[in-house]
Amino acid sequence: MARPQPTAFVNARLVDPESRYDGPGALVVAEGVIADVSKGKGFKDLSADIRVVDCNGAMLAPGLVDLRVKTGEPGAEPKETLKSAALAAAAGGVTSMVVQPDTHPAVDDPAMVDFILRRARDIELVHVYPAGAATRDLKGEQLAEIGLMRDAGCVYVTDGDNSIVDSRVFRRILAYANSFGMLLAHRPADPWLTRGAAATEGDFAARLGLPAAPPAAELIMLERDLALAELTGGRLLVDQITTAGALDALRRAKARGVRVHASVSINHLSFNELDIGDYRTFAKLDPPLRAESDRQALIDALAEGLIDIVVSAHAPAPAEDKRLPYDEAAPGSVGLETLLAALLSLFHDERISLLDLIRSVTLAPAELLGLQTGRLAPGAPADLVLCDINAPVVVDADRLRSKSKNSAFDGRRLQGQVLMTLVDGRVVYRAPQ
Repeated sequence: MARPQPTAFVNARLVDPESRYDGPGALVVAEGVIADVSKGKGFKDLSADIRVVDCNGAMLAPGLVDLRVKTGEPGAEPKETLKSAALAAAAGGVTSMVVQPDTHPAVDDPAMVDFILRRARDIELVHVYPAGAATRDLKGEQLAEIGLMRDAGCVYVTDGDNSIVDSRVFRRILAYANSFGMLLAHRPADPWLTRGAAATEGDFAARLGLPAAPPAAELIMLERDLALAELTGGRLLVDQITTAGALDALRRAKARGVRVHASVSINHLSFNELDIGDYRTFAKLDPPLRAESDRQALIDALAEGLIDIVVSAHAPAPAEDKRLPYDEAAPGSVGLETLLAALLSLFHDERISLLDLIRSVTLAPAELLGLQTGRLAPGAPADLVLCDINAPVVVDADRLRSKSKNSAFDGRRLQGQVLMTLVDGRVVYRAPQ
């Protein structure tokens, strides 16, 4: 594609997690990269061929990098296609997303990795990176072609929502993936304790009569994962940590030098088990919503830096899969378009600084995957989001760009409207006037 006209963004609030700068400034984009950055002031002389965008004090930050996005393509396109997910991402300020391998067929060989990358190139919206299956057909038994998938463009391996129960298999994956410098992401959940559960075990679930699993199911599996990561020296991403007890285990492992990182979903930072309300299936998630004490512990862990990354956990489910009795409804919530505004709630509530929040969805995931984005510096990719962080937003699920409308945030009042999203200097989203 032809490169767009060079553009200067002036009168902006620059938020750069790499340099830890949060203040007034300006930035020039040219040839798909950031050409110049001026912190504390604007540019005195700009050539006539540069288009000028007045940001009116809005936040200009690196585009978001979302490490956990489920789609339905291939195999379940009525849920979500790569294109509809990319449109939703652009509208939410997400410029890079990692799609999960639990499709039909599963992304467990280099041909499927290549299929995802070719489809993304054809769509030409946001950057799409495939995660490869850790085991063949996500069954947790035989290792997938990890090395060949890495060579094809896979950024990490995971079995998605499926726990890898066999400890010998899990150890082999960690060791084998580490020989290729690959990251293994794993959801810690003991499947024998969580099977058939629709909520977190406790008084509230008991009053609703819902099948539930104890929070300890997460800790039990996490302790095993951390022990094997320490044994093999492999790189482990704890996929969506949700309980206070698991945080203690994570802290001890990091103190011992285990090569472990952790993500948390925006849903578990924003809701607790009471948000299920009167059997509200849009709030049925996997992992399920936890107690308020767990939610507060997660926020504190993110502020501390114990949790590295925030993800949308985008999981589309059509109406026919959600409008069912609670324990029969599909879990999950779409989240690409609400990730940034929901995250900003923690800034508006004065819980976490804006720099640290933006880092958790930009530089931290970019560095974990070895991407060059996530920073405002000359030569960095011009993947940017312009956002009015104070603009009120009422989430209307019916107006979301995702094909499925199952948003846990439906009807919620937030602050933070994405005004513009750029990928490689191209405007891929502009807010309606």
